[in-house]
Amino acid sequence: MIITRTPFRMSFFGGGTDMPLFFNEHGGAVISTTFDKYCYVNVRHLPPFFDYHTELTYSKIERVRDTEEIQHPSIREAMKYLDMHDLRLIYEADLPARTGLGTSSSFAVGMLSAFYALKGKYVDKKRLADEAIYLERTLCNEAGGWQDQIAASFGGLNRINFRDGEYEVQPIIISPERKKQLNDNLMLYFTGFTRFSSEIQQSTTVTMRDKTAQLLEMLAIVDEAEKVLTDKNADLNDFGRLLDRSWRLKKQTGSKISTGSIDELYEKGLQAGALGGKLLGAGGGGFLLFYVEEEKQEQVAKAMNKLMRVPFAFENGGNRVIYYTPETYIPRGETL
Repeated sequence: MIITRTPFRMSFFGGGTDMPLFFNEHGGAVISTTFDKYCYVNVRHLPPFFDYHTELTYSKIERVRDTEEIQHPSIREAMKYLDMHDLRLIYEADLPARTGLGTSSSFAVGMLSAFYALKGKYVDKKRLADEAIYLERTLCNEAGGWQDQIAASFGGLNRINFRDGEYEVQPIIISPERKKQLNDNLMLYFTGFTRFSSEIQQSTTVTMRDKTAQLLEMLAIVDEAEKVLTDKNADLNDFGRLLDRSWRLKKQTGSKISTGSIDELYEKGLQAGALGGKLLGAGGGGFLLFYVEEEKQEQVAKAMNKLMRVPFAFENGGNRVIYYTPETYIPRGETL
């Protein structure tokens, strides 16, 4: 039996510039972090006592005799890609899916990690990220960028650069005290709305070439934000102000990025004292993030009293196999 734990990610700057259509021409970069909310993938070989060959438990339960019958595209394609058979897979998570936290990519990374471990193979974080991107973007043909898979696999607070079909992960060097202050100044709220990221991305991709100016400006903000984080003499509150500037630009890159309800919540947070913020992920719903100085947080909490606040802490581990028990697998119909 194998259990993997994979963190969810929080994207701050550069979202949209991680799309190949954009970064292969202009370059791209994002700043993101993973935090202490996770998805867990439990995988083992299914004992040969059932009339089905694979059992999957996620938001629904599937029991099938053939891999091609699996409805969940990511599981089906991953099993075919790695030649997996006779499995029982269980997915659990600390936070709901389709909420802007890269949950589908965290699941893809965690699942691939579990499959390799079940085969008795070690794969490094780079390979896990690469194959999760290939799984979601090529095998499943889902629209979207590359940052989620990379963040989930590597973990930590990073700048990720994209160019010419490649990427590099650069950890952001910041003192523990400054990093804690950043963490303490962020407030995360669940809006209650969920959506499919790929649908939002498709609406954005259609207009990508019309929004090049906004994306280039968002890319430039990545450099500014990195300087704010790494320069101990810089005003950390500028991070919040840059979040606001970047969010207003992002809303111009797709008609489904925000909604009237979300805009109303966001402005309410600013009026209560937040310096900036954004909707996490592709847009359309999910989690709303605010940057708020400590003395203003009570006012923002009152303004957001109808939403669920989610406390969190940054994490640095990325994907991990947290339980590993090797087992002997004998394909059905074969004997020792």
